[in-house]
Amino acid sequence: MNKKIAFLLIAFFSAFMSQAKVTLPALIADNMVIQRDSEVMMWGKSSPQSSVRITTSWNSETIVAVSDKSGNWKAYVKTPGAGGPYRIVFDDGEKTFVENVMSGEVWLCAGQSNMVMPMHGFKCQPVEGAMEYIVSAKPSRPIRICNIKRATRFTEQKTCKAEWFEHTPDAVSNASATAYFFARRLQEILDVPVGVIVTAWGGSKIEAWMSREVLEQFSSEMDLSFIDRQEKQKNPHQAPTLLYNAMLAPLKNFNIRGVIWYQGCSNRGFADLYARLQPEFVKMLRGMWGNTELPFYYTQIAPFKYSGVDGFEAALIREAQLKNLAEIPHSGMAVTMDCGDEFCIHPSKKKPVGDRLAFLALQNTYGLTGFDAAAPVYESHEIKGSKVYVTFTGTELGVGPKGHSLDGFELAGEDRKFYKAEAYVSKERTVEVKCDSVKNPVAVRYAFHNVAPVSVYNTYGIPASPFRTDNWNE
Repeated sequence: MNKKIAFLLIAFFSAFMSQAKVTLPALIADNMVIQRDSEVMMWGKSSPQSSVRITTSWNSETIVAVSDKSGNWKAYVKTPGAGGPYRIVFDDGEKTFVENVMSGEVWLCAGQSNMVMPMHGFKCQPVEGAMEYIVSAKPSRPIRICNIKRATRFTEQKTCKAEWFEHTPDAVSNASATAYFFARRLQEILDVPVGVIVTAWGGSKIEAWMSREVLEQFSSEMDLSFIDRQEKQKNPHQAPTLLYNAMLAPLKNFNIRGVIWYQGCSNRGFADLYARLQPEFVKMLRGMWGNTELPFYYTQIAPFKYSGVDGFEAALIREAQLKNLAEIPHSGMAVTMDCGDEFCIHPSKKKPVGDRLAFLALQNTYGLTGFDAAAPVYESHEIKGSKVYVTFTGTELGVGPKGHSLDGFELAGEDRKFYKAEAYVSKERTVEVKCDSVKNPVAVRYAFHNVAPVSVYNTYGIPASPFRTDNWNE
């Protein structure tokens, strides 16, 4: 055979075989966790109009997907109960293997820097107790961590860069502390594999995680014209839609149980807008995953001084988040007023945050009973002479601690000047508040500052949310 012809034939068949090789998205990879007892999508690329046979080691069923003219294909695979490790084989003439797959619970973990903050901490900013969990991490414990690489795009993407890691010291050290403590608590209690997909960027705003379609209804309050011009942004991680396009939209085909969210600091100063954006954000997520009841558990932002300890910009965001708790069905809010740091926006106490998010999921998503994971919140108040009686929501066991002076309460009269008040539990869910400087109170606040003492808890140790009864502009 002529050498030139032979070379061309080899090149042709090499190109053909290369084209035939199944290409999978980064999420479908070794060490991943798939949502148990469900039907999950598998998708990827192969040669145009070819058949891709999908077989799994948990059953003998073979699923056949046919690629379109562009080589894209998808198929749905039934998953087993909790267990593993398993293997998945994708075969279009050449086999591609995905190994060490676990079937369990999958949660999306998103937000800004307090979701990003790894177990090893940021520079000069430690995570309390992290060493114990890092050094004791073993691959035999079925916790898996998937980190989405940071990226921004002007248009919605179908792919992203990501990698799944086993439960090793290196992986745990680099894992989001909030997400890790959440996953660890779930895995410990449910005794099933747990996978967390972390997509987060420090300093990001909520609108950066929202689609242009959703944000069009807010176009009078934010400029979206830069998208069409593909105009470079000074802070792209805060610009509308750019993180959604690159770091959230590519995940929507991967089946998840629910979402945990730690974000809000970067939206301070625009609390009213935030209160309207977050419900739309959740609706968007539920539309993406085709689940109107997709659990959404979020963190009320932690104390930090910002403009000053006695400032209000953080308090107003917390108020917006509290308002959303009543407006977003199938949601829960973890209060962190006792987990902050006046001098560091990235507080070291991440375990209580992850635990409280997990407690909400365990109670509301997984149906565990015998405890109340919900934070007590303001329900009503009654003014009687110089005293105000504040009633909180909560269990029949009420709030406490009874018999102790409760910090963080303030009263104001008609002059709208607030003074530190005395407060005590008077009965079950009611706190009596009084102040010698305010003889005729008209408004009461609790922990309503950037940084404020907290003292009210339910009997399971969950702190009450800050609140105010007035609507006076700050």
